[in-house]
Amino acid sequence: MAFGRYFEDFEVGQVFKHWPGRTITETDDTWFSLLTMNQHPLHIDAHYAKQTQHGQRLVVGTLVFSLVVGMSVADVSGHAIANLEYQEIKHLGPVFHGDTLYAESRVLSKTESKSKPDRGVVTVETFGVNQKQEKVLSLRRKVLVPKRPLDESPRHHDG
Repeated sequence: MAFGRYFEDFEVGQVFKHWPGRTITETDDTWFSLLTMNQHPLHIDAHYAKQTQHGQRLVVGTLVFSLVVGMSVADVSGHAIANLEYQEIKHLGPVFHGDTLYAESRVLSKTESKSKPDRGVVTVETFGVNQKQEKVLSLRRKVLVPKRPLDESPRHHDG
């Protein structure tokens, strides 16, 4: 599988099923919580979390976001010049230790740059789902992507 796509490789309506998925361990969540200084007891205190509506600790939401975006890089932003914007990030369901996340993205639009003819903006909507195929996260993002260099021929992309 090739890593990244050029502007010409995107089509509105195109769907990418990102692979592989990622199982979130307690260690992943604990370290991410410590690294980002998110010490909410819902993430780090099993006794506290047992008394909440879910009865167990929840994975830090920004870890879920980071993993879902990361899963999409090979298909969406592997050649990106810049991530321009994240929009409408929604946590749609809880994620627990031991859950496996998968992601897929759909191309919503693509617009050529008016000021620089060698690039364009691609807008995608990405969903994260758990192992039960329940949607747990959605987001939209705009990515500035280069056009294919004149000396590079198109490659076949799966997805």
